[in-house]
Amino acid sequence: MHTSYTELAHRISEGHRLTRDEALEILSADDEATFDIGHAASTLRHQHFGNTVKVNYLVNLKSGLCPEDCSYCSQRLGSAAEILKYSWIKPEEAVRQGSLGVVGGASRICMVASGKGPTDRDVDRVSRMIEGLKESNPDIEVCACLGILKDGQAQRLKQAGADAYNHNLNTSEDHYAEICSTHSFSERVATVNQAHDAGLQACSGLIVGMGESPEQLVDAVFSLVELDSESIPVNFLMPFEGTPLEGTWELTPLKCLRILSMVRFAAPDKEIRMAGGREMHLRSLQPTALLVVNSLFLGDYLTSEGQSAVDDLRMIQDSGFVVLGAEDRDLVAEHEAYLQAHQQDLSDADTGAEESTAPAQAVAPCGQVASCSKENGASGSVPLTIRRRGVGTSVAPNA
Repeated sequence: MHTSYTELAHRISEGHRLTRDEALEILSADDEATFDIGHAASTLRHQHFGNTVKVNYLVNLKSGLCPEDCSYCSQRLGSAAEILKYSWIKPEEAVRQGSLGVVGGASRICMVASGKGPTDRDVDRVSRMIEGLKESNPDIEVCACLGILKDGQAQRLKQAGADAYNHNLNTSEDHYAEICSTHSFSERVATVNQAHDAGLQACSGLIVGMGESPEQLVDAVFSLVELDSESIPVNFLMPFEGTPLEGTWELTPLKCLRILSMVRFAAPDKEIRMAGGREMHLRSLQPTALLVVNSLFLGDYLTSEGQSAVDDLRMIQDSGFVVLGAEDRDLVAEHEAYLQAHQQDLSDADTGAEESTAPAQAVAPCGQVASCSKENGASGSVPLTIRRRGVGTSVAPNA
């Protein structure tokens, strides 16, 4: 690179757009240059977001049972991953689960359902959930994630009070056929555009570590920039056993930090979220990554467990950041007190699912379904653990 990373960040702050060559150079940098890259990217993060971290919380409305064949997904057609499987949870349970995330400091609740896309009846069902959550938490943002949309469905969600719609591109157009055959990259792009056209914020991101080349990764990020995705979740592949990508370990903590930094250079003023798999792949560099990203998911993911919600909040606080919307509160102390006062209430709730294939005895201790070893180059990684708590179970959520 002809200029330093700090100079590149300065030029981007003045309007320069990251080029493909610059992006590729960031990705290919040596490990010893990674912290210089991260420091330069942090100046862009601070310029646009100060020291705030936006906290998001996932509610898995319907788990598993998906007819699509996305190779990375534990909920895919033919998946042998022993995840929780249940049909739509009750509307009141969706509101309850979302409200628990609000207590934990979340300013956005993400309502997610597996499947290629919703029926109009599904959209009506989720609309009632959104309306209920907004009624009990009027200041909260709601993001829906229901798959590929049909005409008019984005407008219906907007009318119900949704603020955003999530539909990730996941990878580049020329790599997409390698990870999915039951729908196309162009269908995903069309859904993001539908969300925008309906007045919803577009939340669209990617999954890294799926065998993509550096060029394909850059293509995916540049596609997200062209789509004007307001928030970009960066997921790190969680290679569930029982899926085609099981045993795929391509990432190191420093490589993940370079990827996040490249995304920040490409989209300096966008919400960039370290999302699924951060515990496994960033590991002890999660606090360092907060210098680059400005958003995360609190607690657990759709079918796997994340680190303790209290630990998430403590990590934010210990790193000198504040939770967006709760800048003057001690969320760690509040959260610990709330859990202590309400632990029995949290555990006494039913599964909240209309139909479930996860009996009560299946939601006991968490099971490790994947782990790393020195042989696969990821020594010391956090094991991948199937979610056995929270929505769809009788165990208190990680919220």
